[in-house]
Amino acid sequence: MTIKNYLKNASNEKWALGHFNFSEIEAIRAIVETAADLKTPIFVGTSEGERKHVGVKEAAALVKAFREEFGIPLWLNADHTKTFEGVKEAVDAGYDAILADFSALPFEENLRLTKQSVEYAKSKNSEIIVEGELGYVRGDSKLQKVIEIKSEDLTKPEEAARFVAETGVDMLAPAVGNIHGIVTESKEKIDAARIADIKKAVGENIYLVLHGGSGLSEADFKSAIEAGISMVHINTEIRIAFTEALKKSLAESPDETTPYKILDPTVVAMEEVIGKKLKIFGSINKI
Repeated sequence: MTIKNYLKNASNEKWALGHFNFSEIEAIRAIVETAADLKTPIFVGTSEGERKHVGVKEAAALVKAFREEFGIPLWLNADHTKTFEGVKEAVDAGYDAILADFSALPFEENLRLTKQSVEYAKSKNSEIIVEGELGYVRGDSKLQKVIEIKSEDLTKPEEAARFVAETGVDMLAPAVGNIHGIVTESKEKIDAARIADIKKAVGENIYLVLHGGSGLSEADFKSAIEAGISMVHINTEIRIAFTEALKKSLAESPDETTPYKILDPTVVAMEEVIGKKLKIFGSINKI
């Protein structure tokens, strides 16, 4: 079963693959152990900042080792890669998927650079999956008070159709009311009707990805998946689980100096969040 096989199944059967970021071994262990327990295929990702911290080749080697150890469908994505040089680096390091994110640029420039990224990636690995992003997903991977989404931020179905046709991407990340991070004083409102319109415009062989999944309700996820989302990204919620568990561990054991003993509770905390999300996404027992 390839990535596209699972994406097609997810699209047809109305469930979604989970995608969780990592920047330390505790997070990837929590992700992979939970996925193995629940028998779900899983994506792990590293943003540009996370790749700088972990190392690009090191992240690829780590995922390969976990894949061999646990024997589950496990893929590594270069999340939000905002330069062509960054795309090349991740492709050459052996990443399974790339998000070529030029969405902050004008439409024509986004299209040109995404197409260039697809051509390079496919020339090196015909099986690699390339995702583009269209529209403006506001926010950052942290707690924020208020984020105002503007109508011009949202992805237009007709532009999405042209974008996927001309770039050759396999997946598209649209802006549909989603926000990166978690907002505490305003509420995200996912536009399921817009998701459905975009899915209809791009066709059944292009798979839609929902970024900014942290903080959304179960109803939001289910309506988005029903409308055409085939993958959901979560990062901030597991970062918060990690941080809160680490603070508690340090407070309860102030004299402990062994790093893995201090960090062990963070794995348990992240696994709880990840398991809940995967059950909502409907991806359990899909291996």
